[in-house]
Amino acid sequence: MDQIQAMRIFVRVVEAGTFTKAAGSLSLPKATVTKHVQGLEERLRVKLLNRTTRRVTVTPDGASYYERTIRLLIDLDDIEASMTTARSNPRGRLRVDVGASTAQLLILPNIGEFHTRFPDIQVDLGVSDRMVDLISDNVDCVIRGGELTDQSLVARRIGNFEFITVASPEYLARYGTPTHPLAIEENHNIVVYFSPKTGRHYPLEFRKGEESISISGPYKVSVNESNAYVTAAVSGLGIAQITSDQAMHHLENKTLVRILPEWTQPLLPIYVVYPPNRHLSAKVRAFVDWTAELTQRSPHLQRAT
Repeated sequence: MDQIQAMRIFVRVVEAGTFTKAAGSLSLPKATVTKHVQGLEERLRVKLLNRTTRRVTVTPDGASYYERTIRLLIDLDDIEASMTTARSNPRGRLRVDVGASTAQLLILPNIGEFHTRFPDIQVDLGVSDRMVDLISDNVDCVIRGGELTDQSLVARRIGNFEFITVASPEYLARYGTPTHPLAIEENHNIVVYFSPKTGRHYPLEFRKGEESISISGPYKVSVNESNAYVTAAVSGLGIAQITSDQAMHHLENKTLVRILPEWTQPLLPIYVVYPPNRHLSAKVRAFVDWTAELTQRSPHLQRAT
């Protein structure tokens, strides 16, 4: 049995939580994954995992072995990288997860530039507003807007989204243009965005000087995906607050109109996030640095401070 491979497989099973999920992420048969873990247990003469039909849990011995194994594998990767051209010519598959609007407006239009610079990196891009579990889903890094809720993750702030308030011309022709945020609650509908994870509804936020106002309704529709949110506004379902990069095309084509421009909205921070127990490999570092550079160049994103 290849002991290093068995250790890598064991680590993946612990992080994935099931043999089936680990096998899928490693592109190995489940039987092979099971055989390697059983071989480790026989070699060490300890039980590393408790198995049920739905999930595996780590025994105390298994937890201790995992912590020491992950450090050893990181050191091994460091040694190999230092003895090769990996740092100057990173290669391999990179699993990235990114929000829908960020993928559409920022990453995908420029990904060709990344591949020109790093031709040996294959990017598997997951697109969703749902926050993934980086460890169990075997994701190298994610790009998300909003304050971090999981303090165990490592995050690099790469920019800020700027929001503006908009509505469709058809909506404004029907309901009129509000001259103050409080008029929205009295005579208008809003489009609501709710969290894919918690279901929380996010209000429209308005600031001017020392004055701050939150508007939570009324509404006819709420959505949990950013592109659908913009589409709902374009379709005349209510007043919405979208990022300036989302708005650019629609403002130019007059499918959306900016309203209440004297009121500003709080900036939304953009982070690249990755697990703390994963080695920040050359391919991950290349993507993180490129994404930070990309956001700094964008005319529709505020620079990170």
